[in-house]
Amino acid sequence: MKRFSFSLLLLFLMSCAYSQNGKTFLQFEGGEGPGNGKHIVLVAGDDEYRSEESMPMLAKMLAEHHGFKTTVLFPIEPTSGDVVPNFQNNIPGLEHLASADLMIMLIRFRELPDEQSRYIEDFLKAGKPIIGLRTSTHAFAYQKDKDSPYAKWTWNGTEEGWEKGFGKRIFGETWINHHGIHGKEGTRAMVNGVLQMNDHPLLRGVDNIWVPEDVYGIKGLPEDAEVLLYGQSTAGMDDQAPLIWEKSLMPIAWTKPYQIEGGKQGTAFASTMGSSLGFQSEDLRRMVLNASFWLLGMEGEINPELNVSIVGKYEPTMFGFDTFRKGMKVGDFK
Repeated sequence: MKRFSFSLLLLFLMSCAYSQNGKTFLQFEGGEGPGNGKHIVLVAGDDEYRSEESMPMLAKMLAEHHGFKTTVLFPIEPTSGDVVPNFQNNIPGLEHLASADLMIMLIRFRELPDEQSRYIEDFLKAGKPIIGLRTSTHAFAYQKDKDSPYAKWTWNGTEEGWEKGFGKRIFGETWINHHGIHGKEGTRAMVNGVLQMNDHPLLRGVDNIWVPEDVYGIKGLPEDAEVLLYGQSTAGMDDQAPLIWEKSLMPIAWTKPYQIEGGKQGTAFASTMGSSLGFQSEDLRRMVLNASFWLLGMEGEINPELNVSIVGKYEPTMFGFDTFRKGMKVGDFK
C-alpha cells in the first residue's frame, strides 16, 4: 500500500511538472538521433539580443533533428507571467539543470534569487559542459543583494578567485567594450584564414559566418583557452559589407576548461556571437550544434552534413533595448 501511495505521489508530481510545460518553460522530447537520452537546458535572459527567440529555435533543432531532450528557460515577470527580458531577477525552472547533460546560456546582467542560482552552482560543481553565447561573458550583475554568496559572480567582481566574475572564471572573459561600432558594423568570422584551426571538430562544415552584431573587445583570454575563430569588423550591417582591416582581429569563439571551488573540472565553449538575427546564419547554428556534440563526448558523430535547418517559423526581431515583443507568454515561443 505504501509503495502504491508513493507511486501515485510520484505520478502526481510528474504531472504537475509536465503541466508547467508551455507556462514556465518549454520542453521538447527528443526523438530518433544520436542525442537520444541526453538532456540540454537552454537559458534565455538578456535584454538586448533576443535570446528568448533564439533559444527555442535552437532547442527545436536539437530535439527534432538530433534526438536531444531540450528544455528552454525564460526571464519571467512574476505578476503578469509575461516573458520580460529586462526583468533581471527571475528565471524559473533552473531545477531542470539537475538532470541536464549540457547547458547553453545567453544571459546578461542577471541578479537571480539564491535558490535559483544554486542550481547553476551545482551544475558547475558537477563539472558538466556549458556553452556561453554573446553577453554571457557578463552574465551577472549584483546591485541589490550584495550579501548573496553569488555576488562574486558579478561581471566586475573583485573577490579573490572570482576577479571579473562568472564570465571570466567560467568562460575566460568579462565585458570589455564594443570593438566594432554597435548597430553599424557586423562581424565576419575568419574561417579560411591562417588563424583558423582547420582540424577542430567544432569547425567541421563551418565555412561562412557573418552576423549583424558587432565584434566584442577581448582583452586577455587565459592561456588554457583555445581560440577557434577570430572576427573582423565589417563596414555595414549586411553580409556583403567590406572588411575593416584597420581594426584588429578579436577572438570570437574559443574553448576553455573551468573548475570552481569544491567541484570537478568541466569544459566551456564561448562565442561573442549570438543575436537572434545572427542565428539566421546556418554555419553559426552548425558551430553551436558541433560544440554540443563535442562537449558531450560525441565527436565521432560530427560531420559537415548534420541537419541544422530551422524547424517551423523563425522570424527574429532586430536587437535593441526594449524592442522585445510585449505581452508574450512562454507558450507563444513554442
